[in-house]
Amino acid sequence: DDFGKQCLMARRMAESGVRYIQVNYADESTNPRWDQHSNMSKHEFHARATDKPVAGLLADLKSRGLLEDTLVWWGGEFGRTPFSQSGDGRDHNPRGFTTWLAGGGVRPGFSFGATDELGDTAVENKVHMHDLHATLLHILGLDHEKLTYRYAGRDFRLTDVHGRVVEEILA
Repeated sequence: DDFGKQCLMARRMAESGVRYIQVNYADESTNPRWDQHSNMSKHEFHARATDKPVAGLLADLKSRGLLEDTLVWWGGEFGRTPFSQSGDGRDHNPRGFTTWLAGGGVRPGFSFGATDELGDTAVENKVHMHDLHATLLHILGLDHEKLTYRYAGRDFRLTDVHGRVVEEILA
């Protein structure tokens, strides 16, 4: 209910011209964030709480002609290992995880990259976090390389002087 209201509010904000909107999912009754190191059966609850509201948000944006100009980015802090942690949980997995993008000039209806047969490690079309950030900035109209500044004899930028725009995912 709460997450659905946030998605509805996000759509209304997009209609009103708000340029950057962030929606967060949290289940305060059991865990302040979706971070299941234990109690994997709780994932079904989380999926049910987020799946329909996100689908509704995307459908609303599309039906109102807003999706083509609105980038929706869904992700978490890490992926999850494909094996058990402490019997009924899964640990963080920075070697292979999923994020998805919709609208905003991203190619629709395809996937990019793959993990090994266990779902543990990225093996095909790897996208480093610096690449994802460079791509997101590009979609938002910013050249990540032009955001470089020099401090204490070293170059810095949001993509840590790395990253490439992943042109393959752009429409």
